[in-house]
Parts: sequence; structure tokens; C-alpha cells
Amino acid sequence: MQTYRQSSAARTGARRLSLSVVIPCYNEAQTIEEVVNRVEAVGLADEIIIVDDGSTDGTREILQRLDAEQRPNLRILYHQVNQGKGAAVVTGFAAATSDVFLIQDADFEYDPRDYPILLKPLEEGIAQVVYGSRFLGGPRKAMNFWNMVANRSLTLVTNILYNAILSDMETCYKVFRAEVVRGLKIHARRFEFEPEITAKVLKQGIRIYEVPISYNGREWNEGKKIKWTDAPIALWTLIKYRFVN
Repeated sequence: MQTYRQSSAARTGARRLSLSVVIPCYNEAQTIEEVVNRVEAVGLADEIIIVDDGSTDGTREILQRLDAEQRPNLRILYHQVNQGKGAAVVTGFAAATSDVFLIQDADFEYDPRDYPILLKPLEEGIAQVVYGSRFLGGPRKAMNFWNMVANRSLTLVTNILYNAILSDMETCYKVFRAEVVRGLKIHARRFEFEPEITAKVLKQGIRIYEVPISYNGREWNEGKKIKWTDAPIALWTLIKYRFVN
């Protein structure tokens, strides 16, 4: 992985881009430590910023232990009460110091071994924003039919409203050049973060580059948090930010 990254920068003659991996985390005691291990194993993150969003299931104690181990490049921030994924990502972005910000969920749905393909368009200077798409032919566990319909429908609305051709607006794997998002005012607190930041990026005239990723969706009984009630909120968010800033 390291060899790939160095050779990519060498081929383009570009300066190596530093990477901040931002991990919003809420009640993920069963997975958070292994996710950190997997991100570290890839060897590409200059800093890993975990934002614990008021966990109550023992996650916070695990994070405190990891913090005490003084792992290189690991930073842990805490919300005293649960505010939502969007709020946790905004906190992470505010603390990040690298050239590139990458969002990583705290479960096993998304595989950090996909980082090289996500970073390649940025390293080569052909994109400012990259999304990892679950619908471009990468290996994936079949998601529930109605989840797929909701994802496809929200992506279609995004494309219609913002003149885009995305295949997966709701993906977790969103990667940004820091200067793209540092100036954005993000109001979302929960899962409406995904449509809001997508809308605001597209309204800047930035074309989002997509790459195929693997996906191992978890079931509701395994702790999946997004619900059907989040879909109409996402739809309203897309419509609202088409007309307001």
C-alpha cells in the first residue's frame, strides 16, 4: 500500500498528499478497535481522528484505552452527548490538519484496503472530491432491496437537481481536498450530512469523481443505525440546498 502511494506521487511529480481519516463513532464497542487496526494496517493515514458521539455501550472506555496506548497519529475527541453522525464529522473536519480528509465509518461495512483507489484521482491531480461507489461493480454483500431503492432514488434526485451523474450519493467513503470543505458551513447533525455536503460541493461547480469499492453491509440486528425515516429528511435536504446556501 505504501509503495503504491509513493509511486503514484512519483509518476505525477506531485507533492505527497497527507491524509486525515475521520471516524465518527457512536456505540461501536464491538468494532471500533478492529476498525482502527485496519486503518493503521493500510499505512496511509497521517492522522486518524475518532469523534466519539456520546457513546454509552463501552465504546468510550475502549477509546480511552487506545488513547492511553499513545498510538502514533491517533487522536480521539469526545462529544459529551449524542449529536449525530453529521455533527461528529464536522468536529473531525475542524480538527483535521492534512491535505485530504477521508470519512471512515466505525463498523465493518467499508474496507480501508480501498484507500489506494480512493486516493489515486487526488494524488494524480484529476479530482478534488472522490466518492467510493457501491454500485460500480466492486464486490459487495447484497443489501436489502428497499435500502437499494432508497439509495438509488436519492441519488437520482441528486443528479436531477444538481446536474450530476453520481451512482451512490449516500456512500460513506467521501474523500475531499481539505480546501473544498474547510470553507463549507454544514448544518446537518445526523445522516442528512450526506446530501448536504454533496449538494454544497456540486453547487461549487466541483465534479465528483467516483471509483468502485467493496461493501459488506451489516444487518439491523448487527447495529445498523440509518433508518427509513432518514430518507425523507435526506430528500428534503437535497431540495432545500438546491435553492439556499
